[in-house]
Amino acid sequence: MRVSAGWNHTCALQVDGSAICWGYNGFGQCAAPTGTFTEITAGEEHTCGLRVDGSATCWGDNSSAQSTPPAGKFIQISAGEMHTCVLQADGSAACWGDNFYGQSTAPTGAFTQVSAGGNHTCGLRVDGSASCWGADHFGQSTPPAGAFTQISAGLDHTCGRQTDGSIACWGANYYSQSSPLAGAFTQISAGGEHACGLRADGTAACWGYDLYGQATPTAGPFTQISAGEACTCGLQANGSVSCWGDESAGQTSPPADPLAQIAAGTAHTCGLRADGSAACWGDNDFGQSTPAAGAFIQISPGGEHTCGLRADGSVACWGWNVNGQSSPPAGPFTQISAGGYHTCGLQPGGSVACWGYCGYGQCTPAPGTYTQIAAGNAHTCGLRADGTVACWGRNDSGQSTPAPGAFTQISAGGVRTCGLRADGSVICWGDNPDGRFTPPAGTFIQISVRDSHVCGLRIDGFANCWGDLITPDP
Repeated sequence: MRVSAGWNHTCALQVDGSAICWGYNGFGQCAAPTGTFTEITAGEEHTCGLRVDGSATCWGDNSSAQSTPPAGKFIQISAGEMHTCVLQADGSAACWGDNFYGQSTAPTGAFTQVSAGGNHTCGLRVDGSASCWGADHFGQSTPPAGAFTQISAGLDHTCGRQTDGSIACWGANYYSQSSPLAGAFTQISAGGEHACGLRADGTAACWGYDLYGQATPTAGPFTQISAGEACTCGLQANGSVSCWGDESAGQTSPPADPLAQIAAGTAHTCGLRADGSAACWGDNDFGQSTPAAGAFIQISPGGEHTCGLRADGSVACWGWNVNGQSSPPAGPFTQISAGGYHTCGLQPGGSVACWGYCGYGQCTPAPGTYTQIAAGNAHTCGLRADGTVACWGRNDSGQSTPAPGAFTQISAGGVRTCGLRADGSVICWGDNPDGRFTPPAGTFIQISVRDSHVCGLRIDGFANCWGDLITPDP
Protein backbone atom coordinates (compact mmCIF):
# COMPACT_ATOMS: atom_id res chain seq x y z
CA MET A 1 0.00 0.00 0.00
CA ARG A 2 1.11 3.57 -0.66
CA VAL A 3 -0.31 6.96 0.36
CA SER A 4 -0.04 10.36 -1.33
CA ALA A 5 -1.33 13.65 0.11
CA GLY A 6 -2.30 16.40 -2.33
CA TRP A 7 -3.59 19.93 -1.79
CA ASN A 8 -7.05 19.16 -0.44
CA HIS A 9 -7.33 15.44 -1.06
CA THR A 10 -5.43 12.28 -0.32
CA CYS A 11 -5.12 9.01 -2.24
CA ALA A 12 -3.80 5.57 -1.41
CA LEU A 13 -3.21 2.25 -3.08
CA GLN A 14 -4.84 -0.68 -1.36
CA VAL A 15 -3.20 -4.09 -1.05
CA ASP A 16 -4.92 -5.30 -4.23
CA GLY A 17 -3.56 -2.34 -6.20
CA SER A 18 -6.86 -0.50 -6.41
CA ALA A 19 -6.90 3.24 -5.76
CA ILE A 20 -8.99 5.00 -3.14
CA CYS A 21 -9.15 8.77 -2.55
CA TRP A 22 -10.79 11.04 0.01
CA GLY A 23 -11.12 14.79 0.58
CA TYR A 24 -12.23 17.54 -1.80
CA ASN A 25 -13.68 16.12 -5.01
CA GLY A 26 -14.86 19.25 -6.83
CA PHE A 27 -12.79 18.38 -9.91
CA GLY A 28 -13.18 14.63 -9.75
CA GLN A 29 -9.71 14.16 -8.21
CA CYS A 30 -11.14 11.64 -5.73
CA ALA A 31 -13.08 9.67 -8.34
CA ALA A 32 -10.39 7.06 -8.84
CA PRO A 33 -10.86 4.78 -11.84
CA THR A 34 -11.01 1.05 -11.43
CA GLY A 35 -8.10 -1.24 -12.14
CA THR A 36 -4.75 -2.06 -10.64
CA PHE A 37 -2.03 0.53 -10.02
CA THR A 38 1.58 0.24 -8.89
CA GLU A 39 1.99 3.89 -7.92
CA ILE A 40 -0.27 6.84 -7.09
CA THR A 41 0.43 10.56 -6.75
CA ALA A 42 -1.92 13.38 -5.68
CA GLY A 43 -1.38 16.90 -7.02
CA GLU A 44 -3.29 20.12 -6.40
CA GLU A 45 -6.64 19.19 -7.95
CA HIS A 46 -5.67 16.11 -9.94
CA THR A 47 -4.36 12.61 -9.32
CA CYS A 48 -2.28 10.24 -11.43
CA GLY A 49 -1.38 6.59 -11.19
CA LEU A 50 0.84 4.10 -12.94
CA ARG A 51 -0.81 0.93 -14.21
CA VAL A 52 0.78 -2.51 -14.04
CA ASP A 53 1.72 -2.19 -17.71
CA GLY A 54 3.53 1.10 -17.04
CA SER A 55 0.92 3.37 -18.64
CA ALA A 56 -0.23 6.50 -16.82
CA THR A 57 -3.83 7.34 -15.94
CA CYS A 58 -4.85 10.72 -14.50
CA TRP A 59 -8.12 12.14 -13.25
CA GLY A 60 -9.34 15.47 -11.86
CA ASP A 61 -8.63 19.03 -12.98
CA ASN A 62 -7.41 19.17 -16.56
CA SER A 63 -7.39 22.94 -17.12
CA SER A 64 -3.70 22.85 -18.09
CA ALA A 65 -3.78 19.33 -19.57
CA GLN A 66 -2.13 18.01 -16.40
CA SER A 67 -4.51 15.04 -16.47
CA THR A 68 -3.79 14.14 -20.09
CA PRO A 69 -0.73 11.89 -20.00
CA PRO A 70 1.08 10.89 -23.17
CA ALA A 71 1.11 7.30 -24.34
CA GLY A 72 4.04 5.22 -23.23
CA LYS A 73 5.46 3.08 -20.46
CA PHE A 74 6.81 4.78 -17.36
CA ILE A 75 8.58 3.66 -14.18
CA GLN A 76 7.71 6.58 -11.86
CA ILE A 77 5.19 9.42 -11.77
CA SER A 78 4.78 12.64 -9.76
CA ALA A 79 1.87 15.11 -9.79
CA GLY A 80 2.58 18.76 -9.00
CA GLU A 81 0.36 21.82 -8.69
CA MET A 82 -0.81 21.94 -12.30
CA HIS A 83 1.69 19.70 -14.05
CA THR A 84 2.78 16.08 -13.98
CA CYS A 85 6.13 14.43 -14.62
CA VAL A 86 7.22 10.87 -15.25
CA LEU A 87 10.43 8.90 -15.46
CA GLN A 88 10.77 6.82 -18.60
CA ALA A 89 12.46 3.43 -18.87
CA ASP A 90 15.64 4.97 -20.28
CA GLY A 91 15.84 7.36 -17.33
CA SER A 92 14.73 10.43 -19.23
CA ALA A 93 12.09 12.71 -17.71
CA ALA A 94 8.91 13.83 -19.45
CA CYS A 95 6.36 16.35 -18.17
CA TRP A 96 3.00 17.73 -19.27
CA GLY A 97 0.57 20.38 -18.07
CA ASP A 98 1.24 23.98 -17.08
CA ASN A 99 4.57 25.20 -18.38
CA PHE A 100 4.43 28.93 -17.63
CA TYR A 101 7.66 28.77 -15.65
CA GLY A 102 9.22 25.98 -17.66
CA GLN A 103 8.32 23.37 -15.05
CA SER A 104 7.20 20.95 -17.77
CA THR A 105 10.32 21.34 -19.92
CA ALA A 106 12.59 18.65 -18.55
CA PRO A 107 16.31 18.81 -19.31
CA THR A 108 17.95 16.01 -21.23
CA GLY A 109 19.86 13.24 -19.56
CA ALA A 110 19.07 10.34 -17.27
CA PHE A 111 17.41 10.53 -13.86
CA THR A 112 16.67 8.01 -11.13
CA GLN A 113 13.77 9.96 -9.62
CA VAL A 114 11.59 12.95 -10.49
CA SER A 115 9.43 15.12 -8.22
CA ALA A 116 6.89 17.74 -9.38
CA GLY A 117 6.26 20.66 -7.00
CA GLY A 118 4.29 23.89 -7.14
CA ASN A 119 5.69 25.54 -10.27
CA HIS A 120 9.00 23.71 -10.41
CA THR A 121 10.31 20.18 -10.80
CA CYS A 122 13.41 18.45 -9.51
CA GLY A 123 15.10 15.23 -10.48
CA LEU A 124 17.95 13.07 -9.21
CA ARG A 125 20.71 12.31 -11.68
CA VAL A 126 22.42 8.93 -11.89
CA ASP A 127 25.41 10.35 -9.97
CA GLY A 128 23.11 11.54 -7.17
CA SER A 129 23.26 15.21 -8.03
CA ALA A 130 20.03 17.21 -8.13
CA SER A 131 18.73 19.09 -11.16
CA CYS A 132 15.71 21.40 -11.00
CA TRP A 133 13.76 23.42 -13.55
CA GLY A 134 10.84 25.86 -13.51
CA ALA A 135 10.10 28.72 -11.11
CA ASP A 136 13.04 29.84 -9.02
CA HIS A 137 11.74 32.94 -7.23
CA PHE A 138 12.80 31.56 -3.87
CA GLY A 139 15.73 29.51 -5.07
CA GLN A 140 13.66 26.30 -5.10
CA SER A 141 15.21 25.31 -8.44
CA THR A 142 18.80 26.03 -7.37
CA PRO A 143 19.93 22.90 -5.53
CA PRO A 144 23.16 22.72 -3.55
CA ALA A 145 26.05 20.59 -4.72
CA GLY A 146 26.42 17.07 -3.40
CA ALA A 147 24.85 13.66 -3.73
CA PHE A 148 21.30 12.80 -2.73
CA THR A 149 19.41 9.53 -2.46
CA GLN A 150 15.91 11.03 -2.64
CA ILE A 151 14.38 14.37 -3.61
CA SER A 152 10.99 15.97 -2.92
CA ALA A 153 9.67 19.22 -4.42
CA GLY A 154 7.15 21.19 -2.36
CA LEU A 155 5.21 24.34 -3.15
CA ASP A 156 8.12 26.81 -3.23
CA HIS A 157 10.88 24.75 -1.62
CA THR A 158 12.67 21.47 -2.18
CA CYS A 159 14.26 18.96 0.16
CA GLY A 160 16.70 16.16 -0.51
CA ARG A 161 17.99 13.26 1.55
CA GLN A 162 21.76 13.12 1.49
CA THR A 163 23.86 9.96 1.48
CA ASP A 164 24.40 10.14 5.26
CA GLY A 165 20.65 10.37 5.86
CA SER A 166 20.64 14.06 6.72
CA ILE A 167 18.25 16.44 4.98
CA ALA A 168 19.13 19.54 2.96
CA CYS A 169 16.40 21.93 1.82
CA TRP A 170 16.46 25.00 -0.42
CA GLY A 171 13.96 27.62 -1.59
CA ALA A 172 11.33 29.50 0.43
CA ASN A 173 12.05 29.54 4.14
CA TYR A 174 9.58 32.07 5.55
CA TYR A 175 8.06 29.38 7.77
CA SER A 176 11.38 27.54 8.27
CA GLN A 177 10.22 24.91 5.78
CA SER A 178 13.77 24.85 4.39
CA SER A 179 15.38 24.51 7.83
CA PRO A 180 15.28 20.75 8.43
CA LEU A 181 15.74 19.08 11.75
CA ALA A 182 19.08 17.47 12.47
CA GLY A 183 19.69 13.75 12.36
CA ALA A 184 19.28 10.92 9.91
CA PHE A 185 16.11 10.11 7.97
CA THR A 186 15.06 7.26 5.71
CA GLN A 187 12.56 9.30 3.67
CA ILE A 188 11.68 12.95 3.03
CA SER A 189 8.50 14.62 1.77
CA ALA A 190 8.11 18.35 1.10
CA GLY A 191 4.58 19.78 1.32
CA GLY A 192 3.01 23.18 0.86
CA GLU A 193 4.98 25.18 3.40
CA HIS A 194 6.25 22.35 5.58
CA ALA A 195 8.23 19.16 5.23
CA CYS A 196 8.31 15.84 7.04
CA GLY A 197 10.86 13.10 7.31
CA LEU A 198 10.77 9.50 8.46
CA ARG A 199 13.33 8.30 11.02
CA ALA A 200 14.86 4.80 11.08
CA ASP A 201 12.58 3.83 13.97
CA GLY A 202 9.50 4.77 11.95
CA THR A 203 8.72 7.99 13.80
CA ALA A 204 7.93 11.10 11.81
CA ALA A 205 9.49 14.52 12.32
CA CYS A 206 8.18 17.67 10.62
CA TRP A 207 9.15 21.33 10.37
CA GLY A 208 7.75 24.52 8.84
CA TYR A 209 4.24 25.97 8.84
CA ASP A 210 2.05 24.34 11.46
CA LEU A 211 -1.14 26.42 11.60
CA TYR A 212 -3.30 23.33 10.98
CA GLY A 213 -1.07 20.90 12.82
CA GLN A 214 0.42 19.58 9.57
CA ALA A 215 3.90 19.67 11.13
CA THR A 216 2.83 17.94 14.36
CA PRO A 217 2.82 14.23 13.50
CA THR A 218 1.00 11.48 15.33
CA ALA A 219 2.99 8.84 17.17
CA GLY A 220 3.55 6.26 14.43
CA PRO A 221 5.53 4.22 13.63
CA PHE A 222 5.22 4.63 9.87
CA THR A 223 6.62 2.91 6.81
CA GLN A 224 5.98 5.82 4.42
CA ILE A 225 5.09 9.49 4.74
CA SER A 226 3.57 12.06 2.40
CA ALA A 227 3.27 15.82 3.01
CA GLY A 228 0.45 17.63 1.22
CA GLU A 229 -0.39 21.32 0.97
CA ALA A 230 -1.57 21.65 4.58
CA CYS A 231 -1.82 18.08 5.81
CA THR A 232 0.42 15.06 6.15
CA CYS A 233 -0.34 11.35 6.03
CA GLY A 234 1.66 8.37 7.15
CA LEU A 235 1.30 4.70 6.26
CA GLN A 236 1.49 2.36 9.23
CA ALA A 237 2.90 -1.16 9.22
CA ASN A 238 -0.58 -2.72 9.39
CA GLY A 239 -1.60 -0.87 6.21
CA SER A 240 -3.77 1.73 7.92
CA VAL A 241 -3.35 5.43 7.18
CA SER A 242 -2.97 8.16 9.79
CA CYS A 243 -3.23 11.82 8.77
CA TRP A 244 -2.82 15.13 10.57
CA GLY A 245 -3.30 18.79 9.63
CA ASP A 246 -6.01 20.62 7.68
CA GLU A 247 -9.32 18.76 7.74
CA SER A 248 -11.39 21.35 5.83
CA ALA A 249 -12.24 18.94 3.00
CA GLY A 250 -11.90 15.65 4.85
CA GLN A 251 -8.43 15.03 3.41
CA THR A 252 -7.13 13.79 6.76
CA SER A 253 -9.98 11.33 7.33
CA PRO A 254 -9.30 8.17 5.35
CA PRO A 255 -11.81 5.32 5.46
CA ALA A 256 -10.61 2.82 8.03
CA ASP A 257 -11.83 -0.38 6.40
CA PRO A 258 -11.89 -1.95 2.94
CA LEU A 259 -14.94 -0.99 0.91
CA ALA A 260 -17.18 -3.27 -1.12
CA GLN A 261 -18.91 -0.44 -3.04
CA ILE A 262 -18.00 3.18 -3.72
CA ALA A 263 -19.80 6.15 -5.29
CA ALA A 264 -18.79 9.79 -5.75
CA GLY A 265 -20.96 12.85 -5.22
CA THR A 266 -20.22 16.46 -6.15
CA ALA A 267 -17.63 17.08 -3.43
CA HIS A 268 -17.85 13.98 -1.26
CA THR A 269 -17.53 10.24 -1.67
CA CYS A 270 -19.21 7.33 0.08
CA GLY A 271 -18.66 3.62 0.21
CA LEU A 272 -20.14 0.51 1.76
CA ARG A 273 -18.05 -1.77 3.95
CA ALA A 274 -18.33 -5.55 3.84
CA ASP A 275 -20.81 -5.44 6.73
CA GLY A 276 -23.00 -2.95 4.86
CA SER A 277 -22.15 0.04 7.02
CA ALA A 278 -21.50 3.30 5.19
CA ALA A 279 -18.33 5.39 5.21
CA CYS A 280 -18.19 8.87 3.67
CA TRP A 281 -15.45 11.46 3.33
CA GLY A 282 -14.94 14.85 1.73
CA ASP A 283 -17.14 17.93 2.01
CA ASN A 284 -19.34 17.68 5.09
CA ASP A 285 -20.74 21.21 5.38
CA PHE A 286 -24.30 19.86 5.50
CA GLY A 287 -23.62 16.50 7.10
CA GLN A 288 -23.55 14.68 3.75
CA SER A 289 -20.45 12.76 4.86
CA THR A 290 -21.90 11.72 8.23
CA PRO A 291 -23.82 8.56 7.33
CA ALA A 292 -26.72 7.05 9.20
CA ALA A 293 -26.05 3.98 11.29
CA GLY A 294 -26.93 0.49 10.15
CA ALA A 295 -26.37 -1.64 7.06
CA PHE A 296 -27.11 -0.69 3.46
CA ILE A 297 -27.13 -2.57 0.16
CA GLN A 298 -26.67 0.53 -2.04
CA ILE A 299 -25.44 4.07 -1.49
CA SER A 300 -25.87 7.16 -3.64
CA PRO A 301 -24.16 10.53 -2.91
CA GLY A 302 -25.76 13.55 -4.56
CA GLY A 303 -25.04 17.26 -4.55
CA GLU A 304 -24.89 17.94 -0.82
CA HIS A 305 -26.82 14.95 0.49
CA THR A 306 -26.52 11.16 0.47
CA CYS A 307 -29.06 8.35 0.51
CA GLY A 308 -28.68 4.68 1.30
CA LEU A 309 -30.94 1.73 0.54
CA ARG A 310 -31.44 -0.87 3.27
CA ALA A 311 -32.07 -4.59 2.78
CA ASP A 312 -35.74 -4.16 3.75
CA GLY A 313 -36.21 -1.59 0.96
CA SER A 314 -36.35 1.42 3.22
CA VAL A 315 -34.25 4.50 2.47
CA ALA A 316 -32.22 6.66 4.84
CA CYS A 317 -30.81 10.02 3.74
CA TRP A 318 -28.51 12.53 5.39
CA GLY A 319 -27.11 15.94 4.53
CA TRP A 320 -28.75 19.05 3.18
CA ASN A 321 -32.52 18.88 3.39
CA VAL A 322 -33.74 22.39 2.64
CA ASN A 323 -35.88 21.03 -0.21
CA GLY A 324 -36.78 17.74 1.44
CA GLN A 325 -34.29 15.77 -0.66
CA SER A 326 -33.18 13.93 2.49
CA SER A 327 -36.72 13.08 3.65
CA PRO A 328 -37.62 9.91 1.74
CA PRO A 329 -41.10 8.38 1.69
CA ALA A 330 -41.73 5.04 3.42
CA GLY A 331 -40.92 2.77 0.47
CA PRO A 332 -40.05 0.03 -0.17
CA PHE A 333 -37.56 0.65 -2.97
CA THR A 334 -35.24 -1.52 -5.03
CA GLN A 335 -32.84 1.22 -6.18
CA ILE A 336 -32.15 4.87 -5.37
CA SER A 337 -30.40 7.75 -7.06
CA ALA A 338 -29.52 11.07 -5.40
CA GLY A 339 -29.37 14.09 -7.71
CA GLY A 340 -28.46 17.71 -7.18
CA TYR A 341 -31.37 18.74 -4.98
CA HIS A 342 -33.72 15.80 -5.38
CA THR A 343 -33.74 12.04 -4.96
CA CYS A 344 -35.59 9.29 -6.80
CA GLY A 345 -36.31 5.69 -5.90
CA LEU A 346 -37.41 2.70 -7.94
CA GLN A 347 -40.29 0.81 -6.39
CA PRO A 348 -40.81 -2.99 -6.59
CA GLY A 349 -43.35 -2.77 -9.41
CA GLY A 350 -41.09 -0.57 -11.52
CA SER A 351 -42.76 2.72 -10.68
CA VAL A 352 -40.67 5.73 -9.67
CA ALA A 353 -41.09 8.07 -6.70
CA CYS A 354 -39.07 11.28 -6.34
CA TRP A 355 -38.74 13.85 -3.58
CA GLY A 356 -36.92 17.12 -2.96
CA TYR A 357 -36.72 20.19 -5.21
CA CYS A 358 -39.06 19.72 -8.16
CA GLY A 359 -38.99 23.16 -9.81
CA TYR A 360 -38.02 21.76 -13.22
CA GLY A 361 -40.32 18.75 -13.13
CA GLN A 362 -37.49 16.39 -12.19
CA CYS A 363 -39.73 14.74 -9.57
CA THR A 364 -42.57 13.98 -11.98
CA PRO A 365 -41.65 10.77 -13.81
CA ALA A 366 -42.90 9.93 -17.25
CA PRO A 367 -45.66 7.28 -17.18
CA GLY A 368 -44.64 3.64 -17.27
CA THR A 369 -42.41 1.21 -15.42
CA TYR A 370 -38.63 1.18 -15.23
CA THR A 371 -35.75 -1.14 -14.38
CA GLN A 372 -33.23 1.57 -13.44
CA ILE A 373 -33.24 5.29 -12.62
CA ALA A 374 -30.55 7.97 -12.68
CA ALA A 375 -30.91 11.46 -11.16
CA GLY A 376 -28.85 14.36 -12.47
CA ASN A 377 -28.59 17.91 -11.20
CA ALA A 378 -32.14 18.92 -12.14
CA HIS A 379 -33.33 16.09 -14.34
CA THR A 380 -34.03 12.36 -14.04
CA CYS A 381 -33.91 9.48 -16.50
CA GLY A 382 -35.29 5.98 -16.33
CA LEU A 383 -34.50 2.78 -18.23
CA ARG A 384 -37.50 0.80 -19.41
CA ALA A 385 -37.72 -2.98 -19.69
CA ASP A 386 -37.34 -2.75 -23.48
CA GLY A 387 -34.12 -0.76 -23.07
CA THR A 388 -35.51 2.60 -24.14
CA VAL A 389 -34.93 5.66 -21.99
CA ALA A 390 -37.36 8.30 -20.78
CA CYS A 391 -36.22 11.51 -19.09
CA TRP A 392 -37.98 14.34 -17.29
CA GLY A 393 -37.03 17.62 -15.71
CA ARG A 394 -34.74 20.40 -16.86
CA ASN A 395 -33.90 20.20 -20.55
CA ASP A 396 -32.15 23.46 -21.43
CA SER A 397 -29.11 21.52 -22.69
CA GLY A 398 -30.99 18.54 -24.07
CA GLN A 399 -30.18 16.40 -21.04
CA SER A 400 -33.77 15.15 -20.92
CA THR A 401 -34.01 14.33 -24.63
CA PRO A 402 -32.60 10.81 -24.77
CA ALA A 403 -31.07 9.21 -27.81
CA PRO A 404 -33.31 6.64 -29.52
CA GLY A 405 -32.68 2.93 -29.28
CA ALA A 406 -32.06 0.45 -26.50
CA PHE A 407 -29.59 0.69 -23.62
CA THR A 408 -28.48 -1.64 -20.84
CA GLN A 409 -27.48 1.04 -18.30
CA ILE A 410 -27.86 4.80 -17.87
CA SER A 411 -26.17 7.43 -15.71
CA ALA A 412 -27.08 11.09 -15.23
CA GLY A 413 -25.00 13.90 -13.80
CA GLY A 414 -24.92 17.68 -14.02
CA VAL A 415 -26.63 18.63 -17.28
CA ARG A 416 -26.01 15.49 -19.30
CA THR A 417 -26.92 11.80 -19.48
CA CYS A 418 -25.12 8.80 -20.96
CA GLY A 419 -26.35 5.37 -21.88
CA LEU A 420 -24.56 2.06 -22.46
CA ARG A 421 -25.59 0.01 -25.49
CA ALA A 422 -25.67 -3.79 -25.61
CA ASP A 423 -22.58 -3.74 -27.83
CA GLY A 424 -20.63 -1.82 -25.18
CA SER A 425 -20.71 1.54 -26.96
CA VAL A 426 -21.63 4.71 -25.08
CA ILE A 427 -24.04 7.43 -26.22
CA CYS A 428 -24.37 10.75 -24.35
CA TRP A 429 -26.84 13.61 -24.64
CA GLY A 430 -27.05 17.04 -23.05
CA ASP A 431 -24.43 19.74 -22.64
CA ASN A 432 -21.40 19.05 -24.86
CA PRO A 433 -19.22 22.18 -25.18
CA ASP A 434 -16.69 21.82 -27.99
CA GLY A 435 -17.42 18.11 -28.16
CA ARG A 436 -15.63 17.40 -24.88
CA PHE A 437 -18.41 15.05 -23.76
CA THR A 438 -18.39 12.96 -26.92
CA PRO A 439 -17.54 9.48 -25.65
CA PRO A 440 -14.49 7.69 -27.03
CA ALA A 441 -14.76 4.58 -29.13
CA GLY A 442 -14.40 1.25 -27.41
CA THR A 443 -16.32 -1.41 -25.55
CA PHE A 444 -17.49 -0.52 -22.05
CA ILE A 445 -19.24 -2.53 -19.35
CA GLN A 446 -20.22 0.34 -17.01
CA ILE A 447 -20.51 4.14 -17.11
CA SER A 448 -20.75 6.86 -14.47
CA VAL A 449 -21.65 10.51 -15.12
CA ARG A 450 -20.75 13.24 -12.64
CA ASP A 451 -21.22 17.01 -12.79
CA SER A 452 -18.20 17.73 -14.95
CA HIS A 453 -16.95 14.45 -16.39
CA VAL A 454 -17.88 10.94 -17.47
CA CYS A 455 -15.99 7.73 -16.74
CA GLY A 456 -16.48 4.34 -18.32
CA LEU A 457 -15.11 0.94 -17.36
CA ARG A 458 -13.81 -0.84 -20.44
CA ILE A 459 -14.08 -4.55 -21.06
CA ASP A 460 -10.32 -4.89 -20.45
CA GLY A 461 -10.77 -3.62 -16.88
CA PHE A 462 -9.29 -0.17 -17.52
CA ALA A 463 -11.17 3.12 -17.20
CA ASN A 464 -11.60 5.95 -19.69
CA CYS A 465 -12.73 9.38 -18.52
CA TRP A 466 -13.72 12.33 -20.66
CA GLY A 467 -15.35 15.73 -20.36
CA ASP A 468 -14.55 19.06 -18.84
CA LEU A 469 -12.64 18.37 -15.62
CA ILE A 470 -12.16 22.10 -14.92
CA THR A 471 -15.31 23.48 -13.31
CA PRO A 472 -18.28 21.43 -12.07
CA ASP A 473 -21.61 22.38 -13.59
CA PRO A 474 -23.72 24.78 -11.54
